[in-house]
Amino acid sequence: MADRIYLSSPDVTQAEEDALIRAIRSGWVAPLGPEVDAFEEELAAYTGRKYAVALSSGTAALHLALLNLGVGRGDLVLTSSLTFAATANAIVYTGAEPVFVDADETGNMNPDLLEVAFTTLAKEGRTVKAVVPVDLLGKVVNHERIDAIAAAHGVPVLSDAAESLGATRYGRSAGAFGEAAAISFNGNKIMTTSGGGALLTDDEEFAQRTRYLATQARQPVVHYEHTDIGYNYRMSNILAALGRAQLSRLDEMIDRRRQHRIAYRELFTDVPGVTLFGEPSGADGGETHDNFWLTSILVDPEAAGFSSEDLRDALGIRSIESRPLWKPMHLQPVYASATAFIDGTGERLFKDGLSLPSGSVLDPSRFARVAEAITAFLDSTRAAA
Repeated sequence: MADRIYLSSPDVTQAEEDALIRAIRSGWVAPLGPEVDAFEEELAAYTGRKYAVALSSGTAALHLALLNLGVGRGDLVLTSSLTFAATANAIVYTGAEPVFVDADETGNMNPDLLEVAFTTLAKEGRTVKAVVPVDLLGKVVNHERIDAIAAAHGVPVLSDAAESLGATRYGRSAGAFGEAAAISFNGNKIMTTSGGGALLTDDEEFAQRTRYLATQARQPVVHYEHTDIGYNYRMSNILAALGRAQLSRLDEMIDRRRQHRIAYRELFTDVPGVTLFGEPSGADGGETHDNFWLTSILVDPEAAGFSSEDLRDALGIRSIESRPLWKPMHLQPVYASATAFIDGTGERLFKDGLSLPSGSVLDPSRFARVAEAITAFLDSTRAAA
């Protein structure tokens, strides 16, 4: 059987190997060190933020940011329903309650429903502590409207930019929005540190307290003294070295993913009922650009004559991974009792959406294998019609 083709495998080269060797030979193999310091400076510069804090995961970044915003037991946090569970879980870690807001056609938080949520909860006498919109599959949310709505209600915005590093909106980096932003370097993301994540902010005190909490809230004395509950959330020096190499190559990795997006657009151009989900061309000059983390399609079964699940099954037989969009949080058993403001869009996108192999490590021969499998499926579907 042919090797399995994955959605987004890590893209690792000699540059990453050299960086790891450099870090190991420096003797800084424990958490923190010069590679962490340099990575934070480079990451802040890349995203246009004043401060970056390298952490063990994007989830850790969300958790610590929420704590810094004063979110705690009994509070309400409005967040996207169409997201990975980590967004909602981080809210629960603080003792707060996630309140889910459905998506619009972009897959990101619907600003109209966000306004409905604020109004409805206020009438019920319930107070919102923060808003956490999620950049779905690398597309930056409509911060102009969402941030304005939150500000009108006196509530801070924490941007979950875990999937969108390298994307821009009106010339601003995905990580430059909100009181703070959380990004992820998980193994399947646009760039990786194996695991890992970071918190981005322009507030020096916010960054300093994040570092403090992430290193077990240790007081600056010679013995171990603690006045707060802390967490073991810091990134290691070795993984930061890997991150520096990845960050130096990020733009070229995004460009290769962009080329995959363009090729998929051409592949499905004449297929009825199939539309590309996300910015299609990657042409420069537009106002918003996603980072092409995952290229996804939406399939209208009636018009197409097949479902997204049919295509997923056909690709799976050929050892090619594809995956539905995120199952909305309000449909997850663990959050079945949560308050949600829903119009059905997220559920439809989950049912009709399919993400295709998109990684920058996907070479021409492997992409050709994916394209051939899709073409064979489309031809067999037409023949059976």
